[in-house]
Amino acid sequence: MFVKNVLLLLISGLLFASEAIVLRAASPSLEPAKLETLDLTDFRGRNWTLKDFEDDAILVVAFFGTECPLAQFYATRLNRIAQQYSDESVQVIAVISNRQDSLEEIAAFVSRRKLSYPVAKDPANRFADQIGAERTPEVFVYDAARNLRYRGRIDDQRGVAHDLLEPRRRDLQLAIDELIEGREVSVPRTEASGCIISRTKQVDPKSEITYGTHIAKILRKNCVGCHREDEMAPFKLTSAEEASSWADMMVEVIREERMPPWHADSENEKFANERVLTEEEKQLIIKWAEAGAPVGPDPNLPPLPAKPVGWQLPKEPDLVLPVTFTPVSVPAEAGPRGVRYQWYMQTPGFTEDKWVTAAELRPGNVDVVHHILAFAVEPGKERVTLGRADVEYLFGYVPGSRVETLPLGHAKRIPAGHNIYFQVHYTPNGTPQKVQSHMGLVFADPKDVTHEIRTSSATERRFRIPGGRRLGKNEGPSDYPVEAISGPLPNNVTLLAFSPHMHLRGKSFNYELRTPDGESRMLLNVPNYDFNWQTTYILDKPLAVPAGSRLHCTAVYDNSLSNLSNPDPMSDVTFGDQTWDEMMIGFFHYSVPVNHTVDPGSK
Repeated sequence: MFVKNVLLLLISGLLFASEAIVLRAASPSLEPAKLETLDLTDFRGRNWTLKDFEDDAILVVAFFGTECPLAQFYATRLNRIAQQYSDESVQVIAVISNRQDSLEEIAAFVSRRKLSYPVAKDPANRFADQIGAERTPEVFVYDAARNLRYRGRIDDQRGVAHDLLEPRRRDLQLAIDELIEGREVSVPRTEASGCIISRTKQVDPKSEITYGTHIAKILRKNCVGCHREDEMAPFKLTSAEEASSWADMMVEVIREERMPPWHADSENEKFANERVLTEEEKQLIIKWAEAGAPVGPDPNLPPLPAKPVGWQLPKEPDLVLPVTFTPVSVPAEAGPRGVRYQWYMQTPGFTEDKWVTAAELRPGNVDVVHHILAFAVEPGKERVTLGRADVEYLFGYVPGSRVETLPLGHAKRIPAGHNIYFQVHYTPNGTPQKVQSHMGLVFADPKDVTHEIRTSSATERRFRIPGGRRLGKNEGPSDYPVEAISGPLPNNVTLLAFSPHMHLRGKSFNYELRTPDGESRMLLNVPNYDFNWQTTYILDKPLAVPAGSRLHCTAVYDNSLSNLSNPDPMSDVTFGDQTWDEMMIGFFHYSVPVNHTVDPGSK
């Protein structure tokens, strides 16, 4: 079915090309052109040589890493491809060349994904050097004479900066099909997207920049909040060995400004949770990596802040609510339009208002849970409350979310008798999963609460972003603006934070404050919105605003082929809940004083 879709797209004159997706019709870069030797030992101790594959017409060599998220996803996909072509004399062998990946970690990697093909360790990355492998995942396809016929990605669904609902082009399978049919590979080279192979490096003994003297402090300040044990990041950066193994990758993501993940500019308000490196810090990391990532003396650092196991919360939660009573089955693959949002309800049975000073929605598996939103709903008002996507929510988990400390005396309120509804978006990762997520709540003593935190939004639901078909050309617009303005804010409002929300076509988003006296002030500009990093931007200094003020938001969408995450640039897009639809919601969070002598819920 997919091959037919590709042919239709080619007939329509569509060409997928960008800096991250490069298709090459010629093959001058397929070097070395012939696989002369292969001598690797898998994690079970079996030795593999070319002689073991002499009866196979096609040999696929794939490079993976146990901690690379893209490699984890594609290792499972390659498992299915290997099984699909098992009767076509096609054999797959995976190679792990990262210096930090131990045999125990490789064994766990294979076991969790139930991989059917051999997975071998490449000591000192000798085999990777032999054939010029650079990334994980990256595949090399050899014919019966062991001439290199294809090199690059497995398909274009996932990359470091994009995540399609399904592939546009299944490069590896197309190359195999063409070889089976006795034809030349039409696209013999694509650029692999993923993690740099961590090679054994020569350390400069004269380098004054070492992990212990400079780098540990930078990582502790900017990275270790996520890159530590039992946190959301796929690998740790809490030791010299771990950090040095990822040094080259750190340099790449810093130069490309992918890490630390921060997408707002610095020309407007300052934000308490801003994640940026100074130019000096960037240069120190780059020079350290160029020197071979020397370890140096042990760093003199205080212990990492203690936290409950499994939680980002500052203390053990007072109440843990399961999102579902039993684990949910997530399929290995989504349909052509992904997995629809799921809704679940829990009845906490609160007989009095509860004030929540810290909360965390903990996904059961970050690989397959894209987001969770929690709502407090009065029984009997579910339809009117949850019927709007811009309804005020209690708490949320989205990619890259962090539990941030609320200002002293501030809390969110869950009214007595209200039920909790959870909206969950699952994203299959190639293997069937069982997932059970939870919400942890830390309660405040009502007498200690001085301010109630509320969430509102500037939302526009009536828009239609044209696609290429309606425009009469091969792609839709790359800059399509949609504007929205909030209702007037009441008395005594202090703005705390902003959470812009769009879907896969989102490009940029900004918030502008407009006061009743005509003043206009830009508060937040996000020029590089990323659906996979939905940050809440917390003001460094909360901003008191005059009564009647409004927030004016402008969102810009890219419905063109140049947007690598665009699921269908030929179709018009309107407002909708699902990922393949679009949204335009400028959530903002503010506080109002609590008067405990009257009903604290009155608005």
